[in-house]
Amino acid sequence: MRQIVLDTETTGLNPRSGDRIIEVGCVEIVNRRLTGNNFHTYINPERDSEEGALAVHGLTTEFLSDKPKFAEIADELRDYVRDAEVIIHNAPFDLGFLDAEFARLGFPRFATHVAAVTDTLVQAKEMHPGKRNSLDALCDRYGISNAHRALHGALLDAELLAEVYLAMTRGQNSLTIDLTVESNTSGGEQLIESISVSEMVIVRASEDEVAEHEALLDRLDKEAKGSCVWRLESAPAAN
Repeated sequence: MRQIVLDTETTGLNPRSGDRIIEVGCVEIVNRRLTGNNFHTYINPERDSEEGALAVHGLTTEFLSDKPKFAEIADELRDYVRDAEVIIHNAPFDLGFLDAEFARLGFPRFATHVAAVTDTLVQAKEMHPGKRNSLDALCDRYGISNAHRALHGALLDAELLAEVYLAMTRGQNSLTIDLTVESNTSGGEQLIESISVSEMVIVRASEDEVAEHEALLDRLDKEAKGSCVWRLESAPAAN
């Protein structure tokens, strides 16, 4: 399974009023492993960023002035995400901007180029109802360090979201010790330990250990005047 975790930075909040994409960052996951085959580009939006947006991403008009325009990277982006499941936090925001950019070029909507779009914000709200589910909050909840995130960046945020997504969707691919402790600083919960099944080492009993185990069960049978519970549990069902 090929999945792409995607994030964008923009000049503002509303593509309908002319705000544009200024950065796209994508992280590839194949079979739940980060491949390192990422996609990242800055984009010249041909307009200034709004003051509030600039404070978030720090990408100035001067810095972006010599970067490619969206039309110059659109085909490469479409080829990169084609037929993959695309994972986005608060997907309607990014899709609104991507669809607006694609419309300017006469392309179909972004979702038509990919297999599916998964919104991790929706997932997080279902898993953690009533709690904060921003990317920063999820990093804290799953023990993922974002200390290096002074400003928002599309590739950095996509990398963090990829780790959050893998942590959120472990399911039967991992065993998690279901213990939590109260945090003295945040009042939240902190995960004690998680172990990936693929990393577990299976140590099988030796013949001597099996013989000792059987001898112990024999003694328990004698004391119970019948078959002990362990033998009852392992006995094959009668036809």
